[in-house]
Amino acid sequence: MDDVLTRSVPTRSVLTHSVLMDVDTGIDDALALVYLLSRPEVRIEAITCTAGNVGARQVALNNLALLQLCGRSGVEVAVGSEVPLEIPLVTTEETHGPQGIGYAELPFPAQQISPRHAVDVWVDTVRAHPGEITGLITGPLTNFALALRREPALPTLLKGLVIMGGCFNYQGNTTPTAEWNVSVDPHAAQEVFAAYSGLPADSLPVVCALETTERIELRPEHLQRLGEAAGAQEPELVLPEQPEGQRSASDNPLVACLSDAVRFYLEFHRLYGQGYVAHMHDAFAAAAAIGRTPVQTRPATVHVETVSPRLIGTTVADFRGIWNEPPNARIVTANDPGQCFDELISSVAALARTLARP
Repeated sequence: MDDVLTRSVPTRSVLTHSVLMDVDTGIDDALALVYLLSRPEVRIEAITCTAGNVGARQVALNNLALLQLCGRSGVEVAVGSEVPLEIPLVTTEETHGPQGIGYAELPFPAQQISPRHAVDVWVDTVRAHPGEITGLITGPLTNFALALRREPALPTLLKGLVIMGGCFNYQGNTTPTAEWNVSVDPHAAQEVFAAYSGLPADSLPVVCALETTERIELRPEHLQRLGEAAGAQEPELVLPEQPEGQRSASDNPLVACLSDAVRFYLEFHRLYGQGYVAHMHDAFAAAAAIGRTPVQTRPATVHVETVSPRLIGTTVADFRGIWNEPPNARIVTANDPGQCFDELISSVAALARTLARP
């Protein structure tokens, strides 16, 4: 039977979600972070960084710069593993830009990277707040796999876990059968799913895979709506006929940053024949993690291929119990892209209005 996660909308600005993010920021990770910062009921406990879209230390600098842009201080940003568990690191600057945030340029952040390792942050934070923390992982699963080796009880100590990764009966975006986050560190992904085998259904990770995240197609009209909702003076027009690399002239610093980042992503998708769109995988996962967008899930037993050269990183889901093994994941099978964009735009625009230049 399908498991439905209903949308939960707080009626007042009270803390209802404590989130620990693990990211490889990344354009869509950046939007996910900004979105969570825009939600008054969300507390980001910490941000841990792994190598993926770019190197782990660049990921940390991106997160610190975005926190600074959004007027947030005091959120710990820690670097974790800088390489996958067993295979060489591959990054994807051609997808996300040399620094991971497209054409956006942010000043070097004033806040320092935490001296703690990401694994220590995961283990110490969750142990200190059992049953209160929702984990959100939008990059490779390396840090969380290492944290599980240190504290195998993490799956039951967490309130919940949401993972952006994998694809099931759906074309991959890295190889014909593999999604990027899993393909960067398939061994870590396999360890994570194995750690959840046999746990109660409501403890299993919610997996936002490509078949639903690629439905979250950001288009030029979404950026225009963001600018309008943020009260920007001029329309935010990021159009396919404009020169590549054209920078935003918005008077709103957050709108300009996101617009410059997303333009790079739009151009990348067009280059590879997907149209002038940008798949906001991680922003969808963030909204799902805090119950702000409706999703439907289905339990399955997930296996990650780690041996076959052509199939490494492939995620296979047994929905029907053919392997006779207990489920280890709840895979998102349906979502609502229109509602998700309404949520993202309205919430991020509200934050952007507070940052408008005088």
